Amino acid sequence: MRIPRLFVGAPLAGFLLVASACGKPVDLNKNLQIVDVSTGWADAGLTEDGQNKLVPFVQFKLKNASDQSLPVLQVNAMFRPLNEEKEWGSRFQGVTGSEGLSAGATTPVIMLRSDHGLTGTDPRAVMMKSSHFVDARVQLSAKYGSVQWAKVAEYPVTRQLVTN
Repeated sequence: MRIPRLFVGAPLAGFLLVASACGKPVDLNKNLQIVDVSTGWADAGLTEDGQNKLVPFVQFKLKNASDQSLPVLQVNAMFRPLNEEKEWGSRFQGVTGSEGLSAGATTPVIMLRSDHGLTGTDPRAVMMKSSHFVDARVQLSAKYGSVQWAKVAEYPVTRQLVTN
């Protein structure tokens, strides 16, 4: 029995159409720019036992420097002590839905705060100046669609208290 060419060629044509529409994967390390970055420590109120709590944060915008839209763009911030590998906390944020971040477009400001940080009985401003204060860093990773997570940046957290 011979299969008509229409049935053999149609799936191949459909596959080629879908493959060409997707384009080649975007290298986020080269094409996702982190702009207007600031870091610091936020006042997280009081703990259950009445201690002052400070948590690290990062605020930034993402710019798509590629020639393709980045659908379902997501970002994750992992907060760690400056000279250690243990994780203090992380924060995940969906940036876009299926509409994506268009080529050349920049997101609004994204702010990510850790749930964990430093606690103490001293006033917050005194905590920031203490010799026991532990400086932190934040690692940003991103992904879009079904591509794997990519580390796109790492910043030290500035020792400044932000009260908003």
